[in-house]
Amino acid sequence: MDEMKRNEFVMQVLTGLTPEIRTARPAPRTIAPALGDVLPQFLPLPGEAIFLGVASDGLPVLLSLRDSLPGPVLIAGDAGSGKTNLLQVIARGVDRIHHHRSVQYGVITAHPEEWEELPASENRVAIFPVFEQSAHDFLETLDEWAHSNHGDRQAVLLLIDDLSAIDRMDADARQSLRWLLLRGPARRVWPVVTINPQ
Repeated sequence: MDEMKRNEFVMQVLTGLTPEIRTARPAPRTIAPALGDVLPQFLPLPGEAIFLGVASDGLPVLLSLRDSLPGPVLIAGDAGSGKTNLLQVIARGVDRIHHHRSVQYGVITAHPEEWEELPASENRVAIFPVFEQSAHDFLETLDEWAHSNHGDRQAVLLLIDDLSAIDRMDADARQSLRWLLLRGPARRVWPVVTINPQ
C-alpha cells in the first residue's frame, strides 16, 4: 500500500471513530457556586424581578414580573443538563428574596422525588406529581385565578418540570395550561417549563 492510500485509509478510520472518541470523553462540567454565595452579591434586587442565574459577564439574569412581553419561559436541554436544577434555583431564589404575599410558586413534575430536598417555604404552594389529581386541580384553580386577576400585585410561578409529562393529564387540565401559556404572564402567572428537545 503506497503512502497516499495509507493516509486516506487512516483518515477514514479516524473519521469513523470520531463520534466514539467524543462520547468516550465526557465534556468537562462546570460546578456552579451555591445560590447562597452568589445571591448576596446582587442584593437588593428589584422587587418585581425573579433571579434566574448569572450570565457569562457576571451580571444577574432577571425576569421582570411587570413586563409580560417575554411570555412563558422555556428551558430546553438534554437529560442531565441541569434543567431541574435551574427550576430549583429559581424556586430557592423566590424563597430568599420575595415575601409570600408577592410571589408564590407551584411545581408540577413527573419526578417529585427530585424535589424532596427543596426546603418547605411559605412561597411554595406545593409540589404536585403530574399523575395525581392535585396537579390537575392546581392547573384549573390557577387558570380560574388568572381569569379573575386584573392587577393583583401577587404573582405566581408555575414551574413545570418536563412539559411532555403533561400528556398524562386530562383534557381540562391541558386546556387550562394552554390558556396559561398564552395569557398567563399578562395576568401575573408565569409558566416556567422544561423540555427535552428529543
